[in-house]
Amino acid sequence: MTDFTGADLSGARFTDVTLHGARFTNVGLSGVRMRGVDLSGGHLIGVDLCNAVISGDVEGLVINGVEVGPLVEAELDRREPERVKMRPTTPEGFREAWDIIERRWAQTVERARRLPAQRLHESVGGEWSFIETLRHLAFATDCWVRRAILGDPAPWHPLDLPWDQMPDTPGVPRDRTARPTLDEALALRHDRMATVRALVDGATAESLAARTTPVPGPGWPPAESRVVADCLLVVLNEEWHHRAFAERDLAVLEA
Repeated sequence: MTDFTGADLSGARFTDVTLHGARFTNVGLSGVRMRGVDLSGGHLIGVDLCNAVISGDVEGLVINGVEVGPLVEAELDRREPERVKMRPTTPEGFREAWDIIERRWAQTVERARRLPAQRLHESVGGEWSFIETLRHLAFATDCWVRRAILGDPAPWHPLDLPWDQMPDTPGVPRDRTARPTLDEALALRHDRMATVRALVDGATAESLAARTTPVPGPGWPPAESRVVADCLLVVLNEEWHHRAFAERDLAVLEA
């Protein structure tokens, strides 16, 4: 166990570091920046959490005796009534959800086209550029639809972009230096979206409830059987949130 009592670690960088079970007492963390951090099971007692921003999967978070996750979800649903459509349970619901995704993303792409081409490769606040976001969504579809549901063990395209914390995996591309044009990225994107469209258009209650056949070999997700509807829900979640991130960043680029 390493003891940092009395140490000044201001400005320190922790990358691929394990701090499971660590203890922080009388520690200054003001201005800290965390990305891809697992805080599951954390206990923060006697903390000052002022003007903080938290973005991620929040479940079971209790603040001063109140579980805040359901409150946050209810407020987000109130702000975006179509958000509730992203949790479908029927074939008709999945088709409606994908209609919404297609419509909203078409509007976002049209907004992006009004910017100079080079700006679509710019990162805002360390986040993915607009082009990188499109590449990541192609990767998400390859993972959860073409691999998990359709059974292709290696569905990857060279422009696919995994999430930053995914370990390098043989056969899975991760070219952060690629600079495809918007139209090149959209050609891949539209092909993958058409795959989802065909799947939801042909969905039945039985096909959604069916379990997938585990796909062996390197890649994501791991080789195990899943319910088809659950795989599609992952794709809807990715599509909804990354569009929101893209809209946020496009507003900055426009300004």
